[in-house]
Amino acid sequence: MSHQFKVYGEGTRAIAVAGRVAAFALAMLLLLPGCATAPAAHPDHKRAAHANTAAKDALYVELGGVEGITQVVDRFLARVDNDLRINLFFEQTDHKDLRNLVIEQFCEATGGPCKYSGRSMEEAHSGMNLSDADFAAFVEDLIAAMDELKVPKASQDKLLGLLGPMKPQVVGQ
Repeated sequence: MSHQFKVYGEGTRAIAVAGRVAAFALAMLLLLPGCATAPAAHPDHKRAAHANTAAKDALYVELGGVEGITQVVDRFLARVDNDLRINLFFEQTDHKDLRNLVIEQFCEATGGPCKYSGRSMEEAHSGMNLSDADFAAFVEDLIAAMDELKVPKASQDKLLGLLGPMKPQVVGQ
């Protein structure tokens, strides 16, 4: 089932995005403590290793692999290009390079076979002094792109959960 926005105006849309961002933050608070604990030993190591591999790339598969991720990125960057709130940040950007890097980043983050070859988020955003509002606009464009492509809300939330920790590396740099 896809998550659809009912947009009655910019205020309603901002509230919807703020709700998604808040839900993401809460999920991170609940999930991160569990990441610090060691997994329980499993008597059947081969089966456990296979389950780990399957789980590791589950989101990559859910999104349709490189092809699905490419569709999301293309729709997302088209929205960013047309978003007057943030498109000025990308005026001097090589859009083909940006596209390839975002595909690599999403692919790697979701457990796919790609390796991100770009600069660190701090380095890439250094001197831009991006605000929380700029980051929220970027996230809103990503959510809207995924909604347009009917990416299931659960998959959207997983991707946002993987990308959200980058916010401190982007905002205020």
